[in-house]
Amino acid sequence: MKRYAELAPSQRTIMTPGPVEVDPRVLRALSYPILGQFDPEFTSYMNDTMEMLRALFQTSNQWAFPIDGTSRSGIEAVLTSLIEPGDKVLIPIYGRFGNLLYEIAERCGAEVTSIEKEWGTVFTPEEVISAIHREKPALVLMVHGETSTGRIQPLAEIGKACRELGILFVVDAVATIGGVPVRTDEWCIDAVIGGTQKCLSVPSGMAPITYNDIAAKKINARKTIERGLRTLLDSNTDDIINRPPVIRSNYFDLSQLQDYWSSARLNHHTEMTSMLYALREGLRLVLDEGLDERFTRHRLHESALVAGLEAMGLTLYGDPSCKLPVVTCINIPDGIDGESVRNMLLNSFGIEIASSFGSLKGKIWRIGTMGYSCRQTNVLQLLGALEAVLIRHGASIHTGTGLQAALDVYEQK
Repeated sequence: MKRYAELAPSQRTIMTPGPVEVDPRVLRALSYPILGQFDPEFTSYMNDTMEMLRALFQTSNQWAFPIDGTSRSGIEAVLTSLIEPGDKVLIPIYGRFGNLLYEIAERCGAEVTSIEKEWGTVFTPEEVISAIHREKPALVLMVHGETSTGRIQPLAEIGKACRELGILFVVDAVATIGGVPVRTDEWCIDAVIGGTQKCLSVPSGMAPITYNDIAAKKINARKTIERGLRTLLDSNTDDIINRPPVIRSNYFDLSQLQDYWSSARLNHHTEMTSMLYALREGLRLVLDEGLDERFTRHRLHESALVAGLEAMGLTLYGDPSCKLPVVTCINIPDGIDGESVRNMLLNSFGIEIASSFGSLKGKIWRIGTMGYSCRQTNVLQLLGALEAVLIRHGASIHTGTGLQAALDVYEQK
């Protein structure tokens, strides 16, 4: 029988837009003893998590809890529960993850309409609001921070317009939550999906969400209808057997998950005990640092990184006025093999940066400064290693300047 070596992953400096390095205190929390999911001690941790998520999302919503699964599970749970077949949905797309929202909404049976913006830019609020008035959708779905292009979309005016018109506004904040402000209530957002593996520095495996009473009303109305259909099914199978359930997913049915996360504690699934420990600890660390202080830290290290890259003579991709603070995109210099550079960074220095997708594949590198990865030692090590690797690849850059420019930023802080 084949014998397998003991697991021993390499130590990496991860500077991608996710996943990122996990705070050691979160890793420690993953090793704590398992408790039963209805043990009062464990349910108190569930309550702590909900309370801290409200603070993170800057909301007074009753409903703020994690979906067990990667970030996409949170998106699917919210869209599956909110979108009824035939609902008209508007999706402004300015990167890869807007296309993902489009695909999932179609799978939910929505009548999907999109408007598109050139990658590297975002929409003006007026462009989206004009489309809202023209299309008259039931829901508007938007990405807050597009890691594929390194751009961030202003949301406040769009949310206000949706609220005034009685349109549900749903936001993918997977890349931004915990790294830049996400003001759920102030921006009139009805449902927000976050992620653990980016600015929260928790392993991938949970998707924090929140939604307000407006969204909950639609979810609960569908739940009531579904119960009626089930009753009819029991009494008159021939009339209803071919009709799909009102909420098609059991696992992602927020109406059932509400019962699980409320004081009722009705069993829905076996909670991911260790991941809840990790999320609770990650949230505790975020709030202990302070949201404003955390946002300032992310801005500082972004500034140092950008100063170093530009001092080297590298150019940034995209419109600088809408740059996502936690992701920096670099144009790959002419004649340079981008994948060869990434491989040498990883194999010789243990540093990982990302390539990109679709039309940008092979044209830009993406560097994440997120969560625990967002610290001075990582930025300086990356700049030094990148300079060395680019020299080895024959790139025409200004040597000896990148690190000095970054150090200047840190000394001025």
